Order: sequence, then structure tokens, then C-alpha cells
Amino acid sequence: MTEDAVPETTIREPAMTAGEVEMLLFALERSRAQFAWKCGGLDAAGLSRPHPPSTMTLGGLLKHLALVEDWTTASKLTGQPMFPPWNTVDFDADPDWEWRTAAEDSPEELYGLWRGAVGRSRAAWGALLADGGLDQPSTLDVGTGTPPNLRRVLVDLHDEYARHVGHADLLREAVDGLVGEDPPQPS
Repeated sequence: MTEDAVPETTIREPAMTAGEVEMLLFALERSRAQFAWKCGGLDAAGLSRPHPPSTMTLGGLLKHLALVEDWTTASKLTGQPMFPPWNTVDFDADPDWEWRTAAEDSPEELYGLWRGAVGRSRAAWGALLADGGLDQPSTLDVGTGTPPNLRRVLVDLHDEYARHVGHADLLREAVDGLVGEDPPQPS
């Protein structure tokens, strides 16, 4: 496993008096770092090992959260079409595609897919927040005529990570015994 295949796990603490945007982005980035640590540095066997009775794997979580990041960016932030590989999948016919196919991907492909999706998400958030605050409407059409604001989208994305960091924590402990809340930080 190459060093660049392991996702970034550095947590950059904001000031204790940081504003709303900085604090909400910190919460998301901290959850991303925790998730990256729990999934990082594993080979294909480690990423594809389930913890019965669940069929969930760390590789499936990586691919799922890459999809969530790209779907959020495309449907809620930019209004642009989905990115590959998602734009080639018929999710109506195969709604669990990312979970089912993760074992077919190499660790480098899974880490790269997730890291790329996070990068696109960060860029979209940066551009939108530089152009206004969290009260801006998202591009998501929920059928009510009132799209959720960016605050709601950011909280929802963080909630998705919060839920899956717990899964990753249990799965990683079962793979090799790694435990802990936050990844070790550089001194």
C-alpha cells in the first residue's frame, strides 16, 4: 500500500470562538478525518471483510460515502450532472451497487474515489460559501418549491458521516483491533 493511498487524517482545530460556518465545516472535516483513519492503510482483504450478520465492509463504506459526497455536490450544491462512475449506474435497477461492487475495486481505487469526491465537495462548498452564507438555497428540488438551505445540506452531510464513522469504528476493530476516537495527530 502506497503512502498516498491512505486518506488524510489531520484535524485542524478552529478557534474555540469560531463562527457558525467554520465550526460546521470543522465538524464535517473532523468526521471525515475519523472515517479516513478507520478505513486507512488496509489491503483488499481488510477493506472487504464483513462483520456478520452485516454484509457491510469498510470498502463498501468508502464507496458509499464517495457516492454521498458526489451526489450531494451534484444534486444539492452545483446542480451539475453526477461524476463517473456514478453517472453510468442504473441505481433504480441496482440500488446497492456501491456496496455490492466495492470488493471488485482495489484499495487504491476505493481511496482515490473517496478522496476525489471529498475534493470536489470541498471545492463546491468553498465556492458557494465565498459567494454567500449558509442561508443560500441549495439546488435540490424537494417538490415543495422551497429547496433546503446550505446549512441543512451541510448538517445532513455531517450526519451521514457521523452515522458511518460509528460503523467504521466497529468494522475496523474487528479487522485488526484499531480503536480510538480521533486519529493520532502530528506534534
